Amino acid sequence: QVQLVESGGGLVQTGDSLRLSCAASGGTFSSSVMGWFRQAPGQEREFVAAISRSGGSRYYADSVKGRFTISRDNAKNTVYLQMSTLKREDTAVYYCAARRPGYSAALNSPSYDYWGQGTQVTVSS
Repeated sequence: QVQLVESGGGLVQTGDSLRLSCAASGGTFSSSVMGWFRQAPGQEREFVAAISRSGGSRYYADSVKGRFTISRDNAKNTVYLQMSTLKREDTAVYYCAARRPGYSAALNSPSYDYWGQGTQVTVSS
C-alpha cells in the first residue's frame, strides 16, 4: 500500500516562497505519476501541478504557472512543490497524490489513487 506524507507547509506572507515535500513509501515511486492538489475552505479540491514518471513532463494550473515548480527525486522517493511569489489566494490545504504505476499524467483528482493527509499553507498579507 502506497503511503504519502507531505511536509513543509506553514504560515507565510504574500510574496514569500515555500517548498512542500511529499515522501512516498510502499510502492514503486518511479513508476507513478505524481500530482499536487489543494483545497481551500468551502471550495472543491483543485489541481495544482503534476509530473511524469521520469520528471520530463510537467503540468500546471494556470493560476500557478510561472510561480510554482513541481519536481521529483526518484532516488529519494520524493516529490516537491516549490512555491514562489505566494498570494493570499494560494491559502489552502495542499495534498500530494499518486497514480497507479504505468498510468500517464492526469489533471483531475479522481484519476489519482493514493493521497497524503495534506499540509496547510496560509498566506497572509
